[in-house]
Amino acid sequence: MELTRLDQIRAAEERLLLSTYDRNPILFVSGAGVHIADENGTKYLDLLSGIGVNALGYGNPVILEAIARQSRALIHTSNLYYHEGQAELALRLTERTGLDRAFFANTGTEAWEAALKLARAHAGILRDEGKQIGTRFLALEQSFHGRTFGSMSTTYKAKYREPFGPVVPGVEFVRFNDVADLRAKFSNEVCAILVEAIQGEGGVRPLTQEFMAEARALASSTGALLIADEIQCGMGRSGKWCAYQHYSVQPDITTLAKPLAGGIPIGAVVCTEEVARSFHPGMHGTTFGGGPLACAVACAVIDAIESQGLLANTTLVGDYFQEQLRGLAKRHACITDVRGKGLIIGAELDSAALAKLAVAEMLKRHILINCTSDTVLRFLPPYILERSHVDTAIAALDEIFTEHAALSGAHSATGAAAPSAGGHIHG
Repeated sequence: MELTRLDQIRAAEERLLLSTYDRNPILFVSGAGVHIADENGTKYLDLLSGIGVNALGYGNPVILEAIARQSRALIHTSNLYYHEGQAELALRLTERTGLDRAFFANTGTEAWEAALKLARAHAGILRDEGKQIGTRFLALEQSFHGRTFGSMSTTYKAKYREPFGPVVPGVEFVRFNDVADLRAKFSNEVCAILVEAIQGEGGVRPLTQEFMAEARALASSTGALLIADEIQCGMGRSGKWCAYQHYSVQPDITTLAKPLAGGIPIGAVVCTEEVARSFHPGMHGTTFGGGPLACAVACAVIDAIESQGLLANTTLVGDYFQEQLRGLAKRHACITDVRGKGLIIGAELDSAALAKLAVAEMLKRHILINCTSDTVLRFLPPYILERSHVDTAIAALDEIFTEHAALSGAHSATGAAAPSAGGHIHG
């Protein structure tokens, strides 16, 4: 029997690629709007957007035109020379983050590495000026900052760190949203406190106002830095350009990536003037980071988000999405929590098995979501999402949970244990 194109690609990957991903058996070939299509032309509603990347959806003319225009002019030059895009993008980012200077990388994890280096270098300058400050980092439990060595070392879950130990030393983890633990672990040995305003991989968990404010106050008290990882929750996904802006707390450094250029790889570090003095030529660099193509597309994406009112849409449709999920939770006790902001939303279920089942059943219904932190259904749709798309997803989830409850009830009637339920719903 002749192999399908998907089978051919799977066989080739098994021979040629490192085994790092457990892929779903689907071959995607095109996309338009909030839908992506497989080799057979079947359309899938994408509520994951390439893990938070495709902010403007698929085939967006703004992105396509920017790629075409810039690729005809100049795709790459090195950072030994000038091109038109970096200053233009830096201006857009500094205006929207409230910070002063930018550095461009290729990915979020590279941006985070640069932020960590900035923090250590800044502490060194302060020590040279006679201040007492150390080199330790305080990160949060359930944090995820990337997979390079520094980023991995500040990522909480052991499964990301232990196979590659020893990791970079000098990192301690604070209990999530535990102000007392933060105070107890902070000292003048700390050079930076590392936060995600809304943890993504950690289960779509927002920081409390009290915790964020205390982190800012503690860092300011010694000259340590507050570094906000906005790689997943930033660039408009929460309804503001940066999720930390919901707290009226300004970090010293923020990192951006996933949706920044709508699918073209780019990462960014944005920092204060005070922090920027820590770097001088030769201390850090990149071959591809901040190239003409990526910068041009990122500028176009930012302009489109603003001109098309997508921050407002993210808020309105995100609020509607959470409202519908809470309504679903009233009908299905297996949903124990709903949380998030804008279009970074998590629905926590009462078992990891059910969460895994829900993702698989949604895929069968041609809807893409994923599960994070074992029990949390994560939704990171494009910013162009409409209420009708939400209704489609809610109807599918309702059907899945109804079928699961019926099956569980049947098992219970024959002596098998039914799954437990209960919990609370965030407002």
